[in-house]
Amino acid sequence: MTLQIGIVGTGWFGMMHAEKLAKLPGVKVTAFVATNQQKADLAARRFDGARGYESIHQMLDDRKLDAVYICVPPFAHGEIEKALIERGIPFLVEKPIGVDEQLPSEILQGIQEKKLITSVGYHFRYMDGTDRAKELLRDRTALMALGYWMGSMPGVSWWRKMEGSGGQFVEQTTHIVDLLRYTVGEVSEVYAAYGDRFMSSVEDGVTVPDVGTVTLKLVGGAVATISNTCAIPAGDRAGLHIYTNKGVLELTHGGLIDTEAGRKTEYANASDPYERENEAFLHALKTGDTSQIRSTYADAVLTHNVTIAANASARTGLPVKL
Repeated sequence: MTLQIGIVGTGWFGMMHAEKLAKLPGVKVTAFVATNQQKADLAARRFDGARGYESIHQMLDDRKLDAVYICVPPFAHGEIEKALIERGIPFLVEKPIGVDEQLPSEILQGIQEKKLITSVGYHFRYMDGTDRAKELLRDRTALMALGYWMGSMPGVSWWRKMEGSGGQFVEQTTHIVDLLRYTVGEVSEVYAAYGDRFMSSVEDGVTVPDVGTVTLKLVGGAVATISNTCAIPAGDRAGLHIYTNKGVLELTHGGLIDTEAGRKTEYANASDPYERENEAFLHALKTGDTSQIRSTYADAVLTHNVTIAANASARTGLPVKL
């Protein structure tokens, strides 16, 4: 059985997934959707037998697909997912899944009615360091966590508009919120403070805050703070520090640093989390066994709602209960 895969979106994420999928046995990337025919054809030329399309509907009418990867900006969700749900086609969608609460809720309802296999691209969950952190937390009490996503502002115009990206906490820092949920537990309340310090004075059309800090209460009693900025030219970093009764667990892109009783132990990420994410989704397509998928659409909605609640809190100045 050869799985026929379509890709919606021909930016970095779409092409990264396409290239990884094309190297796997029993998988064929056969179709691309882009914002115009030229972009779609350009992407398709790199893959034997693939074709390009200007819309999800054109692709689905012309190709029989086993699954679709959705790699589009936050504002572009909705029509794509609904078309796939209508035809009962499983999908993996890159985060974030929207810019508000309403649309993902509608999409989730359709997924549940069709019992559709889905996966969402929270690849931090598939890191070796995350596996090790979860093992260690079985014997430790998580007291609190400090998360961060510090960097510069992406150059694409949609990212710097709230209606385009939802802001940094929704578009990037969602990874850290998700990592907190996955390792420490569910969030029950958030209080956020955002600021506009610099970027709107040096770049045109900026409506996203360029600094922010969010305090989170967790169901189990732990507390957390997650901060971000998109205004620094260098020194970018992202991660989550979990403070426990036995020391500190520091999760980053590179892996895990465990500091216990003054001793540091490092666990580097040996495997590619994107490849593990793909393997879990493809295994589900072939067998119907979804147990290896670490973030279904339903799970991702919970993370997304925390980030939307943070935006609401920053806007009103009030805590938001979830």
